[in-house]
Amino acid sequence: MSEQITYASAGVDVEAGDKAVELMKAAVARATRPEVVGGLGGFAGMFDASAIARMTRPILATSTDGVGTKVAIAQALDRHDTIGFDLVGMVVDDIVVCGAEPLFMTDYIACGRVVPERIAAIVGGIARACEQARVALVGGETAEHPGLLGVDDYDVAGAATGVVEYADVLGPDRVAAGDVVLGLASSGLHSNGYSLVRRVIGAAGWQMDRDVPEFGRTLGEELLTPTRVYAADLLDLICDPAVVAGGGVHGLSHVTGGGLVANLARVLPAGLHARLDRTTWTPPAVFTTIGALGSVPQLDLERTLNMGVGFVALVPEPAVDAAVTLLEARGIRTWAMGRVTHEADAAVDAAVEVVRGAKGVHGGSVQLVGTYA
Repeated sequence: MSEQITYASAGVDVEAGDKAVELMKAAVARATRPEVVGGLGGFAGMFDASAIARMTRPILATSTDGVGTKVAIAQALDRHDTIGFDLVGMVVDDIVVCGAEPLFMTDYIACGRVVPERIAAIVGGIARACEQARVALVGGETAEHPGLLGVDDYDVAGAATGVVEYADVLGPDRVAAGDVVLGLASSGLHSNGYSLVRRVIGAAGWQMDRDVPEFGRTLGEELLTPTRVYAADLLDLICDPAVVAGGGVHGLSHVTGGGLVANLARVLPAGLHARLDRTTWTPPAVFTTIGALGSVPQLDLERTLNMGVGFVALVPEPAVDAAVTLLEARGIRTWAMGRVTHEADAAVDAAVEVVRGAKGVHGGSVQLVGTYA
């Protein structure tokens, strides 16, 4: 063989990777906390955990996730600075469900070819979202996979770790009959159900630059709306003196894959029932448009998409006003959408589906009734 084969000729550009790191440094530097030790470029991210030693019984919480096929929308629009909010939201907001404070996060980007500006845009979005969530971005990895991924293809994943005092862990054991179910508005589709969404718009022949009057913007702009990151606001809700005085937060549920009903059922104890009323909110236009455009059955739509509810908080009646006031002040529309009762006393509609537990959790039951406002 007369031709020399180098790493670069095999499709891996080390210099491009180094340039990407230089471009992302400033954004990553802002996504930090006082406990971070060292800086960007080490083999491992380091975090000073000495504060944990002062806790009575510290419980570590960890989560990992990706963004799914929403990356196809970012690639189609060649806009990569928002997908990081989707990644961070999917990871750190799962940790908050148990009452834990997310401390630090790492990311992983696999791509067919390193384009420094693209990688820097992705990581810049991750860093901004971490900064908003008060989470340190302590490290990451960008891997170039020529021949496995197309030159403009990439996928993102991340993992985070948090901590909570054992006595403060939120779980089904805290939820009680009489608790009010509060819905926290989503920013849109968030990061779930895009396989369905892409199938619907593909079958309809809609293009990303199509102006959709119901959205007030183009289809692509609507679909790329970043996931709302709730972590910091929910941690403040848990600690708010007025909320605590009213009985505190009893439970939280992150509405992701599986939809509202199934995810709420995961955080209810067996024997309790939550009845949710559709008349208490109007799903944003993107949900009804996708449903109508693809003739998607309502139950299938609700099992796949969040329908305008990104998170659920379960609080006792005396804490409702304080919780709503705090969240609304943070720009999160919040409303009472139902109530928890003993299943034996619940007014269960026999004609409506009841979901009991989900994803391997043997939990309580949830029923969604009525017609959307």
